[in-house]
Amino acid sequence: MIPTSRAVLDVNPTQSLGQAEFQDSRRLHFYTKGDKIPIISQGVWQVCQGLVQLSTLCQNGEEVWLGWAEPSMFFGRWFSLLSAYQATALSDVHLIWFSIEEINASPRLAQMILPQIIHRIRQTEALLAIAGQRRVEDRLQHLLRLMQQEMGQPVPDGTRLKMRLTHQNLANAIGTTRVTVTRLLNKLKNQGKISFDSDRHIIIKPDSFKNIAEW
Repeated sequence: MIPTSRAVLDVNPTQSLGQAEFQDSRRLHFYTKGDKIPIISQGVWQVCQGLVQLSTLCQNGEEVWLGWAEPSMFFGRWFSLLSAYQATALSDVHLIWFSIEEINASPRLAQMILPQIIHRIRQTEALLAIAGQRRVEDRLQHLLRLMQQEMGQPVPDGTRLKMRLTHQNLANAIGTTRVTVTRLLNKLKNQGKISFDSDRHIIIKPDSFKNIAEW
């Protein structure tokens, strides 16, 4: 079953995949920031534009971050054993859909997915290591360091996180409350380790977390 979305446009998938074997016309699915993206077991999504948050829900209703998918990355329930697997658009996103049948029939497509799976495993391991930090402040700093590497954009003042993340997004990622994240971000700002641009994107100042281990 092909999922539905708010808007669908015809595109050439080679814009994302760059391979001649995928010249057939394919549809681009558009979701706006905050939308829940349908996760269907018969296929996977590839991100063309934007950022998608991947998460699961605990029995108590709390959301736990599993990572995020950036442009060119694939995601879907096919990659997970979790029944409560969900995806949320952290920005306006453009996605294209591939069925499991297509992937099984195309060694080239399967080969392209492999490094994405490796990247997601490494990302998930980093988030698990962050969750293992006892102090919430340490978890937040490690998360900001990871995001700096994953979605950082050089700017004159340091490194800007390309996506605007709410305090609740960050709280869900490190297993704490929004109030705690707000307090810790203000502390980091007062220490001169971070700042915010006019769109409220976090800017990490040079060498702010130089003692944080590389992932």
